[in-house]
Amino acid sequence: MSSILMPMILIFGIFYFLLIAPERKKQKKRVEMINNLKPGDKIITNGGIYGTVVGIADETMIQVRIADQVKIEVARHAIAGLQGAPE
Repeated sequence: MSSILMPMILIFGIFYFLLIAPERKKQKKRVEMINNLKPGDKIITNGGIYGTVVGIADETMIQVRIADQVKIEVARHAIAGLQGAPE
């Protein structure tokens, strides 16, 4: 019984440290970045739109200026990252 259980535990441990833990860390950093957005930050959306944050509408929406006199609202989860920030 123990000889069958030990390799399964080892495989789970390898998967955890190679796949699950790094993904959790990456997700935590992304959530932190989105929560710390402020007016003036230059962002990129998941759709590839480059813009500048001009306001925080509420807990789910952010106002982004994409051109002179053109503002749009995007959902927080649609923000891919900051412009020029390494992934």
